[in-house]
Amino acid sequence: MNGIGRAPKKAKKKAAEASSNVFSMFEQAQIQEFKEAFTIMDQNRDGFIDKNDLRDTFCALGRLNVGNDELDEMLKMAPGPINFTIFLSMFGEKLKGTDPEETIINAFKIFDPEGQGVLKGEDIKYYIMSQADKFTEAEVEDMFTNFPLDVAGNLDYKNLCYVITHGEDKEAE
Repeated sequence: MNGIGRAPKKAKKKAAEASSNVFSMFEQAQIQEFKEAFTIMDQNRDGFIDKNDLRDTFCALGRLNVGNDELDEMLKMAPGPINFTIFLSMFGEKLKGTDPEETIINAFKIFDPEGQGVLKGEDIKYYIMSQADKFTEAEVEDMFTNFPLDVAGNLDYKNLCYVITHGEDKEAE
């Protein structure tokens, strides 16, 4: 009987350790941003994001016709009820493969040996449409829509790298 009683404690301890590790994956400022997003999504303020919270969040964003199947699929991605720790760990899993900003900048520096921080738009378009995982014309145009070239036709790749790794434009801060 005692052996059975100890197993759940070990399981609980292991689950607690796993959930506490998620907080070490992010800087304090990032955790605060995730907390703000969670609070906005938790429309009924019960500490969990459920189907109604997702529906209300989509409505607030102007998407009124989200189906139950789509919401159920989203909720299935979580290992259980979505509290803040689960929410954070889900983002951690999604972001795990993201390269640090410095790594991405160094990749661009191959094309910018002088380290000016910008690349000619036509050059970057040529490279990303002709090398490795080739972009389509539409994907390039979408990138230039989201990260417009300057008046000289250059792409500010340092800002692009910042947005990829931090999620917002440096200049907007």
